[in-house]
Amino acid sequence: MVASVKVFKKTSPNAKLTVYLGKRDFVDHGDHVDAIEGVVVADNDYLKGRKVFCQVIVTIRYGREQDEVMGLKFVKELVLINEQVVPSRRSQDKKPSALQDRLLKKLGAQAHAFSFSLPTTAPASIILQDGGRENDAIPLVGVEYDFLTFVGENADDRSHKRSSVSMAIRKVQYAPLTPSSKQPSTMVSKGFTFSSGKLNLQLTLDRELFYHGEQIRFNVNVKNESKKTVKGLLVAVVQNVEITLINGHYNKRVASLETREGCPITPGTSMSKTFTLTPMINGNKEVRGIALDGHLKDDEVNLASSTIIAECNEATGFVVSYVARVKLDLGSMGGELVADVPFKLMHPAPGSAMYQGKGKLTKTDSQQGRYESNYAREDEDENIVFEDFARLRST
Repeated sequence: MVASVKVFKKTSPNAKLTVYLGKRDFVDHGDHVDAIEGVVVADNDYLKGRKVFCQVIVTIRYGREQDEVMGLKFVKELVLINEQVVPSRRSQDKKPSALQDRLLKKLGAQAHAFSFSLPTTAPASIILQDGGRENDAIPLVGVEYDFLTFVGENADDRSHKRSSVSMAIRKVQYAPLTPSSKQPSTMVSKGFTFSSGKLNLQLTLDRELFYHGEQIRFNVNVKNESKKTVKGLLVAVVQNVEITLINGHYNKRVASLETREGCPITPGTSMSKTFTLTPMINGNKEVRGIALDGHLKDDEVNLASSTIIAECNEATGFVVSYVARVKLDLGSMGGELVADVPFKLMHPAPGSAMYQGKGKLTKTDSQQGRYESNYAREDEDENIVFEDFARLRST
């Protein structure tokens, strides 16, 4: 039995240009990003000496379009890749991947392979939720990537819309294959001006990395050596979002629980309890400003993964992080005591033991090896499935 491999396909409005991509999500591994590999088929009779160019454009929108007044713009557009692919200017030393080789043989002499790599400094795909949005045509705040292929005299000649193909792609990050075994913890204390003794709060998590959909256990220890009484407590998962272009920062609660369980904690007593929360987009779909992973179909949307920044890189775009928070309520006169423990919330990497996707990889598998093992050597056509890319784009 031969496993089929899906290939995304999109054709220009005038049907003279067709682009094939093996995937639409490209993983940032820290030291490199997965190559954007595909094939473009151009009608030579239509080109008549013109060229075919590929560009990767990232749009960073850090404010709502409806708030732009008097020429003020809250968007920045950058061309990260700008390459001529027909005729190719690249060295012929680089061999096409297994997928490209099969497509070239299948599509004929007018097919041309291309391969590009996004810089590791490029921001991850993120969208900020606009709760209750009525007009889907209004662009969302966040980071979006567009893979543009077009026919023109030069790289700046993008005026021929009918001979261009635009495909939405994403730059994503996964959890490390070998996560840290660190058990994060913090202890905070609060003293009082007109009374002796302190209130001590310790918060510990089971581990530093959690996967989307997992429960997070808050191990809370309170020791009240003060003369105040703890009347209640709040347990929450807080999403922090940093907008690097404007040095802005804000946070949103994505899961919370207010309780009086174990309270009141009177002077000289203590409390040790475990609380569980599961941060998910369900229940937060109307909350404006929550960061989401990219902009996919509704059934695929989830909270944005924690942003991992390599030591040698600077943060760009939007940086997302999470903290587990416990807040003790001492009443109107006593104030409150807050403990925060940072943690990472991510998807498991393909190849890890936690990965549950179809066709999962082993740790030793490479992308090249996966393609080679999936393709039939007897029949080059039956195991490649073409899917119209347009149906997968959000509208």
